[in-house]
Amino acid sequence: MSDIRFSNQEKALIVAKLQAYFSEELRQPIGRFDAEFLIDFFSEQIGGYYYNRGVYDAQTLVAAKLEDIGDQLLQLERRTDFAR
Repeated sequence: MSDIRFSNQEKALIVAKLQAYFSEELRQPIGRFDAEFLIDFFSEQIGGYYYNRGVYDAQTLVAAKLEDIGDQLLQLERRTDFAR
């Protein structure tokens, strides 16, 4: 699997959100480079946990949909003399 990368525009938006959080919630200014380094840290060290959670959630959703499809297919069956 390849690393998750953001475009320059996406990263700038994330940096701005992080800077706003630090300023508003922590009353602590953070520069652009420090914010980028912090984002890189979270991406490399913690991002995999969030990514895996998304994969697990997607697997659960797909499994539920496949079960629904299986149930719908069973409803299409016609009675025959064949034993199942």
